[in-house]
Amino acid sequence: MAAGKIDPIHQFEISTLVPLGNTGFGLTNSGLFMILATGLITALMVFGVRNRELIPGRLQSLAEMSYEFVASTVHSTTGREGMKFFPLVFSLFMFVLFLNMLGMLPGGFTVTSHIIITFALALLVILTVIVVGFSKHGLHFLKLFAPSGIPIYVLPIITVIEVVSFLARPVSLSMRLFANMMAGHIALKLFATFVVTMAGVGFFGVLGAVLPLGIAIALTAMEFLVAFIQAYVFTILTCIYLNDALHPGH
Repeated sequence: MAAGKIDPIHQFEISTLVPLGNTGFGLTNSGLFMILATGLITALMVFGVRNRELIPGRLQSLAEMSYEFVASTVHSTTGREGMKFFPLVFSLFMFVLFLNMLGMLPGGFTVTSHIIITFALALLVILTVIVVGFSKHGLHFLKLFAPSGIPIYVLPIITVIEVVSFLARPVSLSMRLFANMMAGHIALKLFATFVVTMAGVGFFGVLGAVLPLGIAIALTAMEFLVAFIQAYVFTILTCIYLNDALHPGH
């Protein structure tokens, strides 16, 4: 990158940290942060509930709050029957949340800013819905594309719309997470660059840097909120799609 040139996309580049010989494979920064997120989640849930104290400490409280938050979301969306999918939904929520939060750390890498990652997670959800739907209801699962109570003369149109909508789910689910995380980090990078650039031109530049600095701080706070909201949105949509698999045609 040329000196003085603003390149907000550079932060999303995947680089190989530990190559595996000349195979073209290796541990990348993306893989490292996914391993780190998995390790932190495991540590939180193992050490957080290890002692099971009557008056929980901070770590136990965080673990219990995470569990109860996702459990209430799954139960309220899919009912008691959907609680058997709690391990999947909880894993997805925590994984996306930790990846989002790790990307906010200085020097961190935002794994969820890559659509191949978010699409893989969304595809897992949709394939689960399809497998569960057909295994539980057989061909009656296709009622999902023909809602009850629809007049026969508009049923073909509604069916086409429902099929297209269903096929678009993994795309929309992955694009929503990917686009929000990438856009937020690009904005942060731009304003941070403005601050450094303006502060380097003298006294008046420092004064002028106050406004973009304030915006950068506000954006950082908002990005932490967005990181949580996007994990929640991914989770709630997963629950809605699973509910369709459990109760098609309603």
